[in-house]
Amino acid sequence: MDAVLNWTYISLIPPLITLILVLLTRRVDLSLGIGILTSAIVITNGNIGETLSKIWHTFIDLIIEDGWLNTWSAYILIFLALLGIMSAFMSMSGGARAFTSYAMTKVKTRTGALLLSGVLGIIIFIDDYFSAIITPQVSKPLTDKYRVSRAKLAYLVDTTASPIAVIMPVSSWGATIMGLTAPLLVAAGLTHITPFESFLYIIPLNFYSLSALLLMFVVIFTNFDIFGMKKEETRAIKDGILYDNELEEDELPVAYHSSKNALIVPLVGLVVGVLAGMIYTGIKESGSLNPLIILENNSITHALIFGGIIGVVLAVMYYYRFTKQDDNFSSHETWLGFKNGIEAMIGPIIVLILAWMTGELIGELGTGELLGEMVKNSNIEAAFLPAIVFIVACIMALTTGTSWGSFGILVPIAGNIIITLEAPELLLVTIAAVLAGGVFGDHCSPISDSTILSSTGSGSDHIVHVITQIPYAMIAATISLVSFLVVGFTTSTALGLLVMAGLFIILILLIKVLYRPIETTEK
Repeated sequence: MDAVLNWTYISLIPPLITLILVLLTRRVDLSLGIGILTSAIVITNGNIGETLSKIWHTFIDLIIEDGWLNTWSAYILIFLALLGIMSAFMSMSGGARAFTSYAMTKVKTRTGALLLSGVLGIIIFIDDYFSAIITPQVSKPLTDKYRVSRAKLAYLVDTTASPIAVIMPVSSWGATIMGLTAPLLVAAGLTHITPFESFLYIIPLNFYSLSALLLMFVVIFTNFDIFGMKKEETRAIKDGILYDNELEEDELPVAYHSSKNALIVPLVGLVVGVLAGMIYTGIKESGSLNPLIILENNSITHALIFGGIIGVVLAVMYYYRFTKQDDNFSSHETWLGFKNGIEAMIGPIIVLILAWMTGELIGELGTGELLGEMVKNSNIEAAFLPAIVFIVACIMALTTGTSWGSFGILVPIAGNIIITLEAPELLLVTIAAVLAGGVFGDHCSPISDSTILSSTGSGSDHIVHVITQIPYAMIAATISLVSFLVVGFTTSTALGLLVMAGLFIILILLIKVLYRPIETTEK
């Protein structure tokens, strides 16, 4: 039995190797590649032929499923290419420059540019992928103008993507979480609470998401830049270097006469197209007009493609509108827009594919199930369970790169532990702990797809984004852990929130007394 147990724990080694290599080398592609190889070796017991076959079939399964195109992964990759093309033409049409000039008349401080980015991320709550891609496209021209590092922008984008999606009932996450919660409510005898009502109860209990969002505003208004983020922001403010030189794209020609609509209209077309696609696919799949059911059954990948095509078409139309009389633009520049747009996304696409392969192999290793069983088999007092489950969910999402995987594995396990212990008063806070830990792991995992999309959309080096975001995630996680302990022992949501607020007040006071922000020219 001990031998079997020890062998089972080997499933933790590949994800740990990947995480350590990423942090040491800052080469996410190399680290993921070694993680994939290590995972495949463990799965095949070291058989070289089977290892190579496993890696190949894992890659093919991302593209082909049941003899057909795997639309989930393929459409996301296609959408990234469309986004690159759309961004190139919005730049060449002069729309980005015109929008910046317009925004400068409305937003006149660096803090205002940061605040706009954060608030925009909160407003776009319908889906984390959607938010991670759209928010930086609108914010980047303005944050660039005020010398905000791309790492800081990526932090704002990532902090408002998953945390908002997971606490909004009207989001692509909300309906799925309700579906996971429903059978547990019945089993716990809480039939007087509907899944929708339970979700509303869970919102104030998701201490990590709330802490991460509150901390973001603290960072915005106090310029609380620490560790790697302080280095990135100092370089941006003092030297005007917003990101690493190797990330710089080829220069594209820009139309001299343009309008902010060349940026706004394609983005609005993209948003409307995606929302329309979500509604259409949701109704088609479910046959219902109920908004929650539509959200639960929509195909976000199909919707992204539909919106992406609309965005590209509108961007190209504005490009021709403002360049057709300009002798500096010809068919060569048009081809350059398509070429550079796609090339700009090649790196992120490769990383995303490697991250997906890593996630699939780690899933096959059973790393998530192992961590879940550790919670299930632990003989601990019920009051500690929310905090323990939060920690395990953090580790699970960090090592597997997926909050969804953590939800799917840990929500049923944690719920059934609570039911077995006959402590239904702790059911919702324990589910909230799983959701909170999953989002934390997403924020800190270099193989998380939402984190990859946040750095991609913001134009930040991916590893720089992860490393600069981790300290803030750790602060929010520490505050959350204390809050989960308080609620576990008192079953009082209000007291948990009060403790969280008190810890934030202490943090702000410490920042004012001990922290010296980077000097800027902002009044």
